[in-house]
Amino acid sequence: MAPMNIMLFHSTYGLRPAVHAAAARLRGAGHEVHVPDLFDGHTFETVEEGMAFKDELGKDELLKRAVLAAAPYSERGLVYAGFSLGAATAQTLALGDEKARGLLLLHGTSDIAENAEVDELPVQLHVADPDPFETGDWLNSWYLQMQRTGADVEIYRYPGAGHLFTDPDLPDYDAASADLTWKVALGFLATL
Repeated sequence: MAPMNIMLFHSTYGLRPAVHAAAARLRGAGHEVHVPDLFDGHTFETVEEGMAFKDELGKDELLKRAVLAAAPYSERGLVYAGFSLGAATAQTLALGDEKARGLLLLHGTSDIAENAEVDELPVQLHVADPDPFETGDWLNSWYLQMQRTGADVEIYRYPGAGHLFTDPDLPDYDAASADLTWKVALGFLATL
C-alpha cells in the first residue's frame, strides 16, 4: 500500500477534536494528512451556529480558503476528504483537480457542476440512513450525476445513525457505525 496524501476538511462545527482524531487515525495507517482550519479557529456547539458563520463567511471565501490550503500539495495528487460541509468542499475540489487520487466523503455531498468530468476517480461516501441533509432522493440523483462525471462511486449507508455519527463528542455519534466507516475507509485508501 502506498501512503496517500490526504486533504481532510472539517464540518460546519469547525476544526474540532474529532477531526484531529480522524487525521491521527489516517496517519496511523501511514498516510500524510493535512487538516486546514477554514474557520480561523472558530468552533461551534450547534449546526445552526456553524452554518450562520459559514454563511457570513460566504461560499466563495470558504472555497478560496480550501483551494489555497490544497494548492501546495495538489501537484503530488491528493485524496480529498471531509466531514459534512467539509465533504461538500472536498467534492468540489476533487472534481476540479485532474490530479486528484480519490474522494472520501463522510456525511455529506455537494451539487455537481454540469461540465464536471473525471477519469474514473474513486469515490466513497459514508452517510446515515436516513440523513436529514442527504435524503434518499438527493443521494439517488447525486449518485447518477457522479457516475456521469466518470467517477467510480461506492455508497455506504448506516441505518439509525445520526448525521455526523463519526464524531464521539456529538449526540449523533454511533460507535458501531463509526468503527465500520473507518474500517471500510482505510480499506478504500489502501486500494488507491
